Amino acid sequence: MNTNKEDFFWPSYVDLMTSLFIVMLVLFVLSYKLFKDKESELLVQVEQLNKIREIEVALKGLEGKYFKFDPVNKRHELKVQTKFDPNSWVIKEADKKDLYAAGLTLKKIIDDIKQDQGVKYLVIIEGMAARDPYDPSFHIRQRDYGYQLSYNRALALLNLWQSRNINFDEKRFEVIIAGSGFYGTGRYKNKREYDNKRFLIQVIPKIGKIEQRVVTATKK
Repeated sequence: MNTNKEDFFWPSYVDLMTSLFIVMLVLFVLSYKLFKDKESELLVQVEQLNKIREIEVALKGLEGKYFKFDPVNKRHELKVQTKFDPNSWVIKEADKKDLYAAGLTLKKIIDDIKQDQGVKYLVIIEGMAARDPYDPSFHIRQRDYGYQLSYNRALALLNLWQSRNINFDEKRFEVIIAGSGFYGTGRYKNKREYDNKRFLIQVIPKIGKIEQRVVTATKK
C-alpha cells in the first residue's frame, strides 16, 4: 500500500516542480522584457533631457541687444519695442531695421544648433497685444479680436523676415505662428501695459518627423 503511494507521489511531485519551474521561467522572461522596455524608455527621456539642456545652452547666445531671456516662463522676448498703432499689425518702417537684425541673430543661433538624426525643432513666434487702460472691459468684450490681432502681428514679423531672405531650414525647423491676444503668462501690468505690444520666441526640440511646411495657429 505504501509502495503504491510512493509510486504516485514522486511523479506528481516532479510534475508540480516542472510546472513551477515553467511558471517562474515565464515570469522571469516577462519581468526581463518589462525591465528592458523601461530601460529603453528612460534612455529616451535622458536623451531628450540632454537635448533640451543643449538647446538652452545654445539659445543663451540670443541674449544681448535684441533678445532677453524670461527665466520664469522659459522663453525669449524680443527686446525691440514695436510701435504698432492701436488695432494695427502693420510694422512701421522705423522698427524694421532692428527687427531684421533680430531675425538674423535668431537664424544664426538656431542654425548653429547641432544636427541630430530624428530631432526636429518647433520655432514659435508669438505675438501679444496691449489692453486699453481706459476701458477695463475691452479685452473681455473683444477677446477673439485680441487673438486675431496678436496673431496677425506675429505673422507680419515672419513675413518681414521671409521678404528679406531670413528663412528657417524646413528639414530641421517647423515654424508656428501664435497669438495670445490680451492674455498669456508673463504680461506687463499697470503703467507698462503698452509694453505688451511685443513678440516672444521659443525654440523647442521635437522627436519625430515634421512635414516641410509653415504651420499657423492661434493660441487660446
